[in-house]
Amino acid sequence: MESRTIGHRSVSAIGLGGMPLSIEGRPDRDRAIATVHAALDAGVTLVDTADAYHRDAGEVGHNEELIAEALRTWGGDTSDVLVATKGGHLRPGDGTWTQDGRPEYLKAAAKASAQRLGVEAIGLYQFHRPDPSVPYAESIGALVDLLDEGVIQQAGISNANVAQIDEANEILGGRLASVQNQFSPAFRSSLGELEHCAELGVAFLPWSPLGGIARAAEVGSTHAAFGRVAEQHGVSPQQVTLAWELSLAPVVVPIPGASRPTSIQDSAEAVGLELTTDELAELSDH
Repeated sequence: MESRTIGHRSVSAIGLGGMPLSIEGRPDRDRAIATVHAALDAGVTLVDTADAYHRDAGEVGHNEELIAEALRTWGGDTSDVLVATKGGHLRPGDGTWTQDGRPEYLKAAAKASAQRLGVEAIGLYQFHRPDPSVPYAESIGALVDLLDEGVIQQAGISNANVAQIDEANEILGGRLASVQNQFSPAFRSSLGELEHCAELGVAFLPWSPLGGIARAAEVGSTHAAFGRVAEQHGVSPQQVTLAWELSLAPVVVPIPGASRPTSIQDSAEAVGLELTTDELAELSDH
């Protein structure tokens, strides 16, 4: 599979978003593990997770533990797989989301994530979402400490605007490796952040690149141009969507979520889909 770069690591151009494997509507554990294995079989070497990807109270880190188990039980070599996890966003277990960007919390959360993942140092650790009650610089300062202490190998941010990207990169001394923001045909307001990351050479990881769990299946009907192009190529609208996103900049690494092996297998094939200049222009205009 085509590779792209996150910081100093080379990864597959399509990653696996692990969130659907652990939240509401999640598959049973066997199918969840099989989905991760299918991704690895397809050449995926970036797996995205977070300590907040869980359904119930009392199961913080559910997805991290599941990903770790899947990597342990896969028959191949996982040394080139980059696991990206996040901290600072919490699910109390009542369906709501909260933030905690305090440096002391982030440091403790990162160490707990490393333990669940079974690694000495996390390959990529991202501040999940800004906490309005904590100065952004203080939260990013925790990432600096985690890098310097060797708890994490690379640092990133998520749900950030252009100003926060620049602030984080400055505090990190130019070591910002990634920005993970929502981006899809239905949600293009992060295009400015994507283009800014391209200018900086920072990886941009679109989350919900197909429009989210509830709407991914309808991307071709909700956005007719994607359906038309898919029909012309004899592929799924989801493949067209991911191929379009990959075309926007060489720093883009979409991380579609999946809850069954066939979904991630189809997504991985987007890397080989070649769209014409006219098709790309049509997709960008719709």
